[in-house]
Amino acid sequence: MKSILITGASAGIGAACAKAFLHAGWQVGLLARRAEALHAVADGHAHAHILPCDVTDPADVDAAFGAFHAAVGRLDVLFNNAGMFGRAAPIDGLAIEEWRQVVDVNLHGMFYCARAAFALMRQQTPMGGRIINNGSISAHAPREHSVAYTTTKHAITGLTKSLALDGRSFDIACGQIDIGNARTDLLEGIIAANPDNPPPTMNVDDVARAVLQMADLGPEANVQFMTIMATKMPYIGRG
Repeated sequence: MKSILITGASAGIGAACAKAFLHAGWQVGLLARRAEALHAVADGHAHAHILPCDVTDPADVDAAFGAFHAAVGRLDVLFNNAGMFGRAAPIDGLAIEEWRQVVDVNLHGMFYCARAAFALMRQQTPMGGRIINNGSISAHAPREHSVAYTTTKHAITGLTKSLALDGRSFDIACGQIDIGNARTDLLEGIIAANPDNPPPTMNVDDVARAVLQMADLGPEANVQFMTIMATKMPYIGRG
């Protein structure tokens, strides 16, 4: 039975992916800060492993990853998903503390989780695994007033490329999924702020199916970059 650890699994894309992988018969580690929310997503599933963890604390991350590996026996896939958007503001309207919070979660947290997964995957037998980073359409084309989020998502593309290269010697594949306008709580706030001109959206379950497709590939194949987005969102051309 394959195993996956999903960060940010308490809500949104992470929760949808956790449910999809449990339904597909995987051992699933659900990692986020709120244990109660993780239990609600797992709904008592026998193959769900609840891992309360703050991704901005590297010791907390190492402990959670170690506990999952000990319980399951190996880590086949990490879906490095935990992230936050932060308050929308121009750069001079964003407090330094707000900048640091987004960078801590979106960049440092994803680095810590990728580092922990890489260490386990290169040491386990058989060696290897797969890391899937959650990028964003903002890694290519930002929203207005999203300087912290956009900067971190560009950095994640660099992380993905470096891990894909460094992982070759250890049979560790790394790819990135760039998601645009999945209908989650995060997007609901954007919709509520634009009631007269709501953005096009897509079902979050479509994202979960895409992540499952990437994760389920054989070790000799890798989706390096996938973009999945609401069909009519203004990303290509002038919209």
